Amino acid sequence: MNDKPYEIIIGLEVHVQLQTQSKLFCRCSTTYGQAPNTQTCPVCIGMPGALPVMNRRAYELALRTAVALNLDIPEFTKWDRKNYFYPDLPKGYQISQFDLPMSQNGWLEISDAKGAFEPKRVRITRAHLEDDAGKSMHDEAAGKSDSRIDLNRTGTPLLEIVSEPDLRSPQEAKAYLTELRLLLTYLGVSDCNMQEGSLRVDGNINLHIDTPDGKVATPIAEVKNMNSFRAVERAMAYEAERQYEVWCEKKIKLGDKPGGHKTTRGWDDGQQVTVKQREKEESSDYRYFPDPDLLPVIVTAEQVEQVRADLGELPAAMRTRLESTYGIDPYDSDVLVNQGRELVAYYEELATASGDGRRASNWVQQDVLRTLNEQQATIADFVISAASLADLLKAIQAGDVDNTRAKDVFEEMLRSGSSASDAMAKLGIEKVDASEAESLCRELLEANPQVVEDLKAGKMKAVGSLIGQAKQRNPNVNPGEFKDMCLKIVEIM
Repeated sequence: MNDKPYEIIIGLEVHVQLQTQSKLFCRCSTTYGQAPNTQTCPVCIGMPGALPVMNRRAYELALRTAVALNLDIPEFTKWDRKNYFYPDLPKGYQISQFDLPMSQNGWLEISDAKGAFEPKRVRITRAHLEDDAGKSMHDEAAGKSDSRIDLNRTGTPLLEIVSEPDLRSPQEAKAYLTELRLLLTYLGVSDCNMQEGSLRVDGNINLHIDTPDGKVATPIAEVKNMNSFRAVERAMAYEAERQYEVWCEKKIKLGDKPGGHKTTRGWDDGQQVTVKQREKEESSDYRYFPDPDLLPVIVTAEQVEQVRADLGELPAAMRTRLESTYGIDPYDSDVLVNQGRELVAYYEELATASGDGRRASNWVQQDVLRTLNEQQATIADFVISAASLADLLKAIQAGDVDNTRAKDVFEEMLRSGSSASDAMAKLGIEKVDASEAESLCRELLEANPQVVEDLKAGKMKAVGSLIGQAKQRNPNVNPGEFKDMCLKIVEIM
């Protein structure tokens, strides 16, 4: 919790690279990792006379996202030129959307399964399409100052999603980004790979400080160069502290309310600090005007409704359904849904076949996901089918195998690809007859009179030594059942 006399105000701008095979206004490939400047053409590098043509698939993916984010979709949208000059922007402008974006006024709900903050609805100002700039690569080795330009990324379709300043902590900012990325991957509109630049985040942050004269707002800082959600969280936390320290210093020195222009700062992940880069431009500096080479885009209400009907179940609704259907808690549903549709489908088949949603959830989280992580595999590659794992869970429920030995069965199923029953047979696991277990219990109680005295005195932990001895005599003994049996016999002794 923030115990300082200020409120943190955060709004996020997220640039999402849409998963298309070609660029937004030309047919050049968007494949990542190709040799520099091999995926360009006269259109994306701004040669005179080259005319852009809109990639319809990019607009469809953007529309799909806008509907999922509850944004209003106007019937008419146009393209604008955003003018600025930078070495990796060969046209001297971006093709973007200014006053008539393709979508606006939506929202995304966020929550924290651990209760770090109350669930809230974050408003989304707009989501609009634009083409990307190129990439500048700076040689920062000692004694060198070379910069190289790779234009392969120039013209790649981006969807810029701009939130209202509704986030009140770095934790909320991270949760918003996590939920947004999950939604985008469920929709199939982007791979959201931050390392490859498919998802980039700029954070706008300032403080509202309580003073005797009223609430004072610090100048907004836009923080860039954050290459992970953890980096966003750290950058926002650092910037809040920095702004407060600067305000305190100016207040003491000047005795006046702080002022200043919006600035752009970069996040230095190595030093864990933000560094000032430049004064932030205003929209008037970009000299927006309608692009004369591109036609407006028209979309009908019927088309929007068809997109809505084709969305499928989205993460928030899926979590709620898993909790109500299978009796799992929000934390568990969050973990499962975050793994994707295929993993959720596997869990549901397992939970239904085993008849125990909670146990199925535990096994998926603790054993299935651990195995997938170790093997660097996906659930589609997992050797144990949901039906086979359900047989193992049912064997546990029936008392045919205890949890400890069930782990051995699981490993054997992984190794050999065998069924639960075959794996149990190979490991010599079989259910111990009740009369046999009772006979063993009485024998051990007679051989351990001190344990009997301790149990009668209420020292329940003493039964552990009997369980250990029983497991040495017969590894198939069920610890829980054997414990209950011993306690009942002691009660009547």
